[in-house]
Amino acid sequence: MKLYDCKILLVDDNKELLAMTEDILKRSGYDLVVTAGSCKEAERKFEEERPQLVILDIMLPDGDGFTLFRTLRERSQAPILFLSARDEDNDRLFGLGLGADDYITKPFLPQELVLRVNAILKRSYFSAQSMELEELLILGARRISLRNATVEYEGQSVSLTAKELLLLQKLYHNRGNIVTFDALCQAAWNDNYYGYENVLMVHIRHLREKIEEDPSHPRYLLTARGLGYRLAVERERKGVS
Repeated sequence: MKLYDCKILLVDDNKELLAMTEDILKRSGYDLVVTAGSCKEAERKFEEERPQLVILDIMLPDGDGFTLFRTLRERSQAPILFLSARDEDNDRLFGLGLGADDYITKPFLPQELVLRVNAILKRSYFSAQSMELEELLILGARRISLRNATVEYEGQSVSLTAKELLLLQKLYHNRGNIVTFDALCQAAWNDNYYGYENVLMVHIRHLREKIEEDPSHPRYLLTARGLGYRLAVERERKGVS
């Protein structure tokens, strides 16, 4: 799959803005664009089309984008970008804290949208293809496949979100060393640490809940106070998917 072969689902009840955004993406090379004007239609299109990216408004006629985000995230780890007229910091942080891949406020510059879409798709699908992600990471009783983004423990399998995988990849490729807050934010959001303090902490907490036996007293994903985080690796095996 190539970058511009990725299918994008646009969800917005403003028909004029929906058409404009679709046109921006198609003129930039994204021919596979699907649109929806409500939560119900978006859920149906999501199941039918299986998009590689969702661009999601918050205010919808039959619900809100935050609730729809949770519904879609239960079904897939496809990246989701919020595109909303609500520019309050609380909304932005809440959306990013849920696990969204980005948040853009309206009105927006067409080129900014395209650049952010490109960045999300490259991070989510294409950077991983060029990295050696064959390793099976073993943390205590947990077996973590960086290739499949899964954590196996006591016969159960839990999926990592796209952001959790990006953070763990960054920590893994620098295992044993401190990875700064800025470096982690660059890996996950292509941005610096400022404005992502709480969001990063939320994702680290969720990641610990999946890879640590006791998330409140971590053994592997360790905090370097005031600097960043460090992954202390026990064992790793290569060539296992």
